[in-house]
Amino acid sequence: MKILYFDCFAGIAGDMTVAALLDLGVPFQVVQEAVASLPLPHSSYSLAAEKTSRKGIAATRFVVSVEEHQPHRHYAGIAAMIEESPLPPGVKEKAQRIFFRLAEAEAKVHGVEIGRVHFHEVGGVDSIADIVAAAAAIDYLGVDAIHASPLPLGSGFVESAHGLLPVPAPATAELLRGIPVHGAAGAGERVTPTGAAIVAALATGFGPAPAMTVAGTGCGAGTRDFDDLPNILRVFLGESGAGLDRDEVQVLETHIDDMNPEVLGYVLERLFDEGALDAALSPLQMKKSRPGVRLTVVAPPERLEGLAGLILRETTAIGVRTYPARRFKLRREIEERQTSLGPVRVKLLRDGETLVRIAPEYEECRRIAAERGMPLVEVYRIVERETAPR
Repeated sequence: MKILYFDCFAGIAGDMTVAALLDLGVPFQVVQEAVASLPLPHSSYSLAAEKTSRKGIAATRFVVSVEEHQPHRHYAGIAAMIEESPLPPGVKEKAQRIFFRLAEAEAKVHGVEIGRVHFHEVGGVDSIADIVAAAAAIDYLGVDAIHASPLPLGSGFVESAHGLLPVPAPATAELLRGIPVHGAAGAGERVTPTGAAIVAALATGFGPAPAMTVAGTGCGAGTRDFDDLPNILRVFLGESGAGLDRDEVQVLETHIDDMNPEVLGYVLERLFDEGALDAALSPLQMKKSRPGVRLTVVAPPERLEGLAGLILRETTAIGVRTYPARRFKLRREIEERQTSLGPVRVKLLRDGETLVRIAPEYEECRRIAAERGMPLVEVYRIVERETAPR
């Protein structure tokens, strides 16, 4: 499996992303042709890639030079511009996902509908070029998965069309929901809205770099030069050494012996609603020979504190133990298959590119059983038999 890893130790921006991918080896012509395919006046901008360095580290810089006055655009107009362009389907899809995440964030911040979002900085030619160029470069690499490190929050204020805004800017802060962050970097805008949107839209995992054999690296320089860190984004392109996916998780545990068991079922539902990857109860013999249960929760690292708080609020536990763990897992895909009972969504489980098994989805089988008045076990048997790998 081909993996692209963003090492965002100093932050991430749209131009840094494109620059790092060019430094990795994506031909400049790929991004140039992608941007040129958009219905933008070619005389209003120019693209360039140049070699530079940040604190002695060689890097590439991607520069979009534009006319002084640029019109601001609505999300609907940008989405239509991309959709009607001759861009390849993969590039369109990635660019649309990035802009949609931006529009979602802006809509939330300004309290308007997505279709009415009026982009300011990210509606200019330079930001459109950054996003489409990034989508084209990633599509060119043909990666199967994108992972990213936790992102630095930065601090201070940044100038915008709305005046001075706190760092991270409101739209950036909204885009960072669900993404692990840290405050180790110094002052300044370390993550721009465009950079945050690229990661939020395309990355499927966050944390340390996944196990892989590195095939290439690239360094993309940011515009500013910070005092504390070289302002570069590093990217790593590699092949996973094994077919099994792996990631970092947090395990939460607590023992309970004084609680109504009916409430425990509700707690499990709440944990899943709040982002738990797994949650289970197991019987225990506790102090004073009292029967009890162990509540075990597997969580993404960024959900740790929220889920621990939920356990302490919703149960009689007065403490929760946590520890990091690594998971090995089969890659999962959901696909609709035709059966004698009609179309059914099933889960494809793969070890690398090898299909290991196909598992019926419970909710799908339950729906069919209810609609047809059939025993659920019979629905399972039919779906398993008719969707089994040949």
